[in-house]
Amino acid sequence: MTFVVTDNCIKCKYMDCVEVCPVDCFYEGDNMLVINPDECIDCGVCEPECPAEAILPDTQPGLESWIKLNAQYAEVWPNITSKREAPADAKAFDGVANKLEQYFSAEPGQGD
Repeated sequence: MTFVVTDNCIKCKYMDCVEVCPVDCFYEGDNMLVINPDECIDCGVCEPECPAEAILPDTQPGLESWIKLNAQYAEVWPNITSKREAPADAKAFDGVANKLEQYFSAEPGQGD
């Protein structure tokens, strides 16, 4: 089992989760984070830290496409281990539906 970053992270990109991860398995895209499923140790400390509630266990039904997206982009985006400020408009995007189709960017973030 692993944890997965899902739709609500897009354009919110709070980074509270990266500070608590004991194995540094978060990777940063332009407007969201992902978890490398091969590095995640299933400790679960990141899940309650996410203000957008965008981190879920991969055992939850319907997350297959998110598991693939996390694995795919963890391979090409830079690792992130230090919290930075969320985007200024993060609260405005928290809870917006269909963010993957509307706002997802495949561009990498800056990483550490």
